Amino acid sequence: MSYNVFIDGEAGTTGLKVASRLALHPHVQILHLDDAVRKDMSARLDMIAKADVTILCLPDVAAIEVATAANGMDANAIDICLIDASTAHRTDPEWAYGFAEMDAAQRRLLASSKRISNPGCYPTGAIALLRPLIKSGIIPADADITVPAVSGYSGGGNAMIALHDAGDLAPHLAYATDLKHKHVPEMQLYSGLDKAPLFMPSVGNFYAGMLVHVPLHASQLAVPVSASAIYDLLRDWYADSALIAMGAAGANDLAGQTTMAADALAGRNDMELFVFANKDESQFWLTARLDNLGKGASGAAVQNMNIALGIAEDTALV
Repeated sequence: MSYNVFIDGEAGTTGLKVASRLALHPHVQILHLDDAVRKDMSARLDMIAKADVTILCLPDVAAIEVATAANGMDANAIDICLIDASTAHRTDPEWAYGFAEMDAAQRRLLASSKRISNPGCYPTGAIALLRPLIKSGIIPADADITVPAVSGYSGGGNAMIALHDAGDLAPHLAYATDLKHKHVPEMQLYSGLDKAPLFMPSVGNFYAGMLVHVPLHASQLAVPVSASAIYDLLRDWYADSALIAMGAAGANDLAGQTTMAADALAGRNDMELFVFANKDESQFWLTARLDNLGKGASGAAVQNMNIALGIAEDTALV
């Protein structure tokens, strides 16, 4: 069976990556809009009406505008399936949050939803690490959590890619020092934290890839726990996932290495999780590694599209 998919914002960084993944999809036909009318709302709504799924790869304001217009199209608007890759609807209770692996209920919700908000790249890693530990009672919900992270410069979209190409991008750039990064609300909400984590993002001088860290002291935990127990919990939590797995054979295991490349999964759609601890296990270092353009953006959008259409969720992603 073949499905029609419209990518509104196909010319952007995420849109281009979604299109390249869908070009390899055995069950999808992409509906293209002529450049001359790509910003014409009437033409876009016509495409949305023809599509089985529309993926919005737009800035927040534009995504809200299109979603609002689609809601008012006709009596059948509720049957239109929208996947929004922007930040606009990620904490909106009327939109299903598109991180299927959060728990079994989330995947079922996505399968029945017509409004899906794609997760942010940083929150994907942070939630993957934090939610199982909070839901299992290891990390208390009121814990003070810090999330340092680094992303490839493609995470900044066309503007930051242009800076790099012009030679004007710093080798390593910390940002959002005002502690107002737009990913924090979803990171807090879907991790299950009572208060916002201290999020410390940065951009490296490499195109794609990402490391999201959660450092923990044993004193922060609600119960005594070993690195191996944390590793086993995460492994079991994602045991049925096609796209999330442990990145090492066990806790503290990098095959003798003590370094980790942020871009090791560039071009891929999966995510790896790691658990490290010091000798007396008084300190823990949890890491999620993913491609900010893959599992962190376009790959997640395709995964959510597959779930919404009833297709195997890793189709065209492995």
